[in-house]
Amino acid sequence: MKPSFRGNWYVAAAWLVLLGSYSAVCVWVPAGEARITAANLILCLMPLVVNGALLINAVSPDWRKKAFWMLLALGCSLWLAGQTIWMYVEVYRHQLVADPFIGDIVFFLHTVPMIAALTVQPHKQSNGRRSLYSYADFGLMLCWWVYLYVFAVIPWQYIARDQQSYLQAYTVITSLENIVFFGGALVLCARTTGYWRRIYAHLTGAGAVFTFRFLIHQLVIDQSAYSRGRLTDLPLLVSFLWLGTAGVSAYQHRGEEPKFKPETITEPLAESNSVDETVWSARLARAALLSLPLIGFWCLEFSDAPMAVHQFRILVTLGAVLPLGLLAFLRHDLVDRERLRLLRASQDSIDNLKRLQTQFVQSEKLASIGQLVGGAAHEINNPLTAILGYSELLADDPSIGEKPRSLAEKIREQARRTRTLVNNLLSFARQVPSGQRALLDINTIVNTSAQFRRFDLRGKNIRIDVQTGAGIPEVRADMNQMLQVFSNIINNAVYAMQEAGGGTLTVRTLFEKDNVVILFSDTGPGMRDPNLVFDPFYTTKPVGKGTGLGLSICYGLIRDQGGQISCYNRPEGGATFRIELPAVPAAFPFAPRTTASPVRSNPGKLA
Repeated sequence: MKPSFRGNWYVAAAWLVLLGSYSAVCVWVPAGEARITAANLILCLMPLVVNGALLINAVSPDWRKKAFWMLLALGCSLWLAGQTIWMYVEVYRHQLVADPFIGDIVFFLHTVPMIAALTVQPHKQSNGRRSLYSYADFGLMLCWWVYLYVFAVIPWQYIARDQQSYLQAYTVITSLENIVFFGGALVLCARTTGYWRRIYAHLTGAGAVFTFRFLIHQLVIDQSAYSRGRLTDLPLLVSFLWLGTAGVSAYQHRGEEPKFKPETITEPLAESNSVDETVWSARLARAALLSLPLIGFWCLEFSDAPMAVHQFRILVTLGAVLPLGLLAFLRHDLVDRERLRLLRASQDSIDNLKRLQTQFVQSEKLASIGQLVGGAAHEINNPLTAILGYSELLADDPSIGEKPRSLAEKIREQARRTRTLVNNLLSFARQVPSGQRALLDINTIVNTSAQFRRFDLRGKNIRIDVQTGAGIPEVRADMNQMLQVFSNIINNAVYAMQEAGGGTLTVRTLFEKDNVVILFSDTGPGMRDPNLVFDPFYTTKPVGKGTGLGLSICYGLIRDQGGQISCYNRPEGGATFRIELPAVPAAFPFAPRTTASPVRSNPGKLA
């Protein structure tokens, strides 16, 4: 048996048991205490069953859906509280409930959370963030309806006690409230389709039956002789059972609910929905505040109530200005904060987009320059090889004189320097074969690179401080290339601090978000333009001191290892180079661990 078919049987069984039981009590149990007690017990059991049917849908990560079903359940709970007071009077004290009834305000307020549930509009996409002004909206709505009840009904209950006026006022204001719920559900039913139209249709039917029953009960039945246990209360059970049917139907057909995918519904669209709701909520808040002086003016000019009622209503209106005004201003402040948050988020998104565009342009520029440089370097390399070969033949030929041999030596030296430059160009253009990648201990590589540079810093006012983190995982990379990158960054930092008269280079290793991070922070003057340091041939050194290719090669090598390299100036002075390399999980070693040897050839000064 399908779950939906089984659920329909459960719903039909609940309708049959509750309606049948109440009908049997009304028909077969003789009028008296037994009938009243049984009828009140069934009416107390009914909202409990309905709450269970509603709250099974409240287990949802979407705050709209959760709030919708919980507010509906809160309305049923308030009605249960009013019914409990009614049962206390009829069953425990053995008295007929007379008008005015102290529990009428509880019966009246039970519809307010249901109206608030409709304003949540759970069929709309949620951005996963519930704003605090939603609570202010509910507080405004609750205060306004309480004010209406106190203004219209309470005077005839305590100030100038009048049963007929009390019934008229209570009937009008409660009918207005029920019509608002019924009309709101009907409008939402007309504006939605599919899954949510079915739910709103159930709520519309339940609201219509409840409103019809209330009007018949207030206008036709003699209130002075009314007690529970009459067939005229069957529409009351029908309305609540219909409300519970909405919950069961929603749970059965939850698979049909439209799914909003993050990749198809963007955050700006969700934010625009929340902004639209904010506009309507703000209008309702203003309408609630503006209604107070209008109601007070009607009370003074058109109402024919006794003077005591006039005074009471004026005091209540003036008193309602304070809580409603506070809630309105609180809501306005919360909305302003939310909009400021959205503005900051938009600005952050624009900044991130600009940074992404800059990185993209940088990558494309380096790729284009790399292709150009690679082709040019190959063309230069061919005649350069011939020049170097002929110069070596001349330099080693004993038959020529000392002066020609000296010129040949100078030609060979300059040719070798040019070949080193060409090799750097080819390395930047990725046209030289990379070494063997293996699992490396970054702490060892960093210590080795720093040790190489410490040898020629003795007697200078420059210090290299290495702070290696504990438990740093290994990375998969080429050892020689990593030594080349670290040595080049250290050389650049040392050169910058020499120009500033000395300083300290701090090298730190740490583990962040599945990446091994290496930070090179110096106390030099900082970079003139950190966004250009990885451009080929960009250098701040004087002519003859550097080619401007070192950091470009570092950029290419790190990207080739699957990592990221960036540069920025520190607020306290100096520059920081940040390198991120993907860590290799210790549980999956793919190759034997390799560490840098403390003795190797000079990595060279690339910039």
